[in-house]
Amino acid sequence: MRGRVPTHRITSGYLILIFIAMLEQFLLFLHVYLEQSYTGAEFAFSIVALAALLIGLVLPLGLSVVGAFVFLVSYFVWLSTYAEPDILAFSWIVVVPANLAIAALIKTALIRSKIIIERMEELQYRAPQVDLNTTLGNKEALAEIVVKQTNLAKRYSEQYSFCMAMFKIDFLPLVQESLGSQRYAQLLMELSSIIQQQIRYEDYKFSLDRGRFIILCPMANHEFLQALTERIKQALLNIHFLDKKGQPLKLVIRAGAVVFHKEQFSKYKDIDAVIAALERHTETDLIGEYI
Repeated sequence: MRGRVPTHRITSGYLILIFIAMLEQFLLFLHVYLEQSYTGAEFAFSIVALAALLIGLVLPLGLSVVGAFVFLVSYFVWLSTYAEPDILAFSWIVVVPANLAIAALIKTALIRSKIIIERMEELQYRAPQVDLNTTLGNKEALAEIVVKQTNLAKRYSEQYSFCMAMFKIDFLPLVQESLGSQRYAQLLMELSSIIQQQIRYEDYKFSLDRGRFIILCPMANHEFLQALTERIKQALLNIHFLDKKGQPLKLVIRAGAVVFHKEQFSKYKDIDAVIAALERHTETDLIGEYI
């Protein structure tokens, strides 16, 4: 939905206004052609008819209704005293109020479209776009990548392996309460960006719910993973972020990791079990080999 707004009402409104103005000009020119005359009163009412389109767009609906009523009363007086009865003279009593009403209705539709656009932008701002750096940001994508990596690691166990690590925001309810929804979404984006800056190009990063991030590092051993998780954890803890009261946020990040073990190949097919094992390891900052 991002970048898309309901503009069809705006387009339709302007098309209707242009069509009305063209139709009025056509009828006016047709009258001049048939009658071979164009009086000052007819010129004045032509201007009033076009001005009614502008007035309906500019003035509030209540004032437009009052203006239409005043015009009708004044026109009836003029029609009964000074006007020469013909088709054009009678048509102004319909054209001018109709222009005013149509323009007012179009304005109402435009206002509603503007309100919808503003609400969509507000919701888009509040939505936690937590993984702007990769296209893999959900559990389904994580499960697919884990299956591919386990198949490679099992097939070429002597040459290929991979590791996984989870970074989890501790005391999450307190963090959400101190930040509010908007600033919490901003925090997730900041944490995601920090993790992306710390990992290699060939590594994967995933964002899950409840303030959890998972990285998957192909061709990484235990020592590399331990140094990487410690570096990422310190970078996350060093983030300077203010809560909704303007105070520095006290953030606690826990990390846990697993190194692929070919004897547990079948267990990696259950992504929930893999996530649960990573989360258990975050409780003690453990890097283990078993899920």
